[in-house]
Amino acid sequence: MKNKLITSLLIASLTLGLAGCSAQTEETSASYAKSTDAIVQSVSQTYLDGYATFEVTSPDVIDGVWVDDISNTKLGDNSSPELSWEPVEGAEEYVIYMVDRNSKGFLHWKSAGIKETNLPRGWAPKDLEYNGPHVGHGYTHMYDIYVIALKAPATKIDGAVNCNNGRLAEFMESLNTDCDGNTGNIISYGVVSGTFTDARFRDEEPTGPYNK
Repeated sequence: MKNKLITSLLIASLTLGLAGCSAQTEETSASYAKSTDAIVQSVSQTYLDGYATFEVTSPDVIDGVWVDDISNTKLGDNSSPELSWEPVEGAEEYVIYMVDRNSKGFLHWKSAGIKETNLPRGWAPKDLEYNGPHVGHGYTHMYDIYVIALKAPATKIDGAVNCNNGRLAEFMESLNTDCDGNTGNIISYGVVSGTFTDARFRDEEPTGPYNK
């Protein structure tokens, strides 16, 4: 009788332990989902508020997610996204900044002196002007591409690619002064945005190490 009682207690304890593990797993998954959403929403720095806007589109954003090809990972080829927009009246040239919104102004793309309004994928020189998304720590980040229409060339296009730029808001605002010192140089801007997630934390099986 005593042995049966001990066996019953052990089984009950094991059952409760397994239930606890299951609950903990579900709670961990839920916590990760919540933390991922929180990362996308937090530190959401935006730029050039108050200026007129225009539409920028890219087939490389599908359902709000950047395709792997534009990433600087084993899943991509580090090619700048395809972009299109309608010519802005009065614009002599355009400047592009691609920034990780969930960072301290981390730049992935900086190009200036742009005359075209349809840029094919891979248009920007790799590494020199473009370094694609490469979130290596398990989070989903939001990546914004700003296309800025200028009346005339700016005095200087500040910002370093593949680096945090804590003064990025100031750098963008400085485009409002042209090379002759005239202000009011920014006509308008457009933004196209999408998220990118570390492959190790997606639903499907990773295809290999995330980083190069």
